Amino acid sequence: MEKQFEKLNENVNDIKSLINTFNKTLENIEQRLSRLEKMDSIEHRVAVNQIDLSDIKEVLERIEESQNHDIQHINRRLDSHLIKIAKVEEETLILKSK
Repeated sequence: MEKQFEKLNENVNDIKSLINTFNKTLENIEQRLSRLEKMDSIEHRVAVNQIDLSDIKEVLERIEESQNHDIQHINRRLDSHLIKIAKVEEETLILKSK
């Protein structure tokens, strides 16, 4: 009978040891999950910021295209005025030479 109590006591101690090991493993898993949640949060913020940056880039490109179009229009007008000025200068020189 005493041997059975000793065996039972050993089994109980083994179970306690297994429970302690299980608790430590569970704590490690919880810590890892916590770190993964933080990483997920960081990845989400990075993704959102990348979307914001992409939107800003698109807006800037549209502004640049618009400005380029305006600049081209201004350049064409300046060219036409320069041609008119050159013609007037040429006519003036012709008139002065007569």
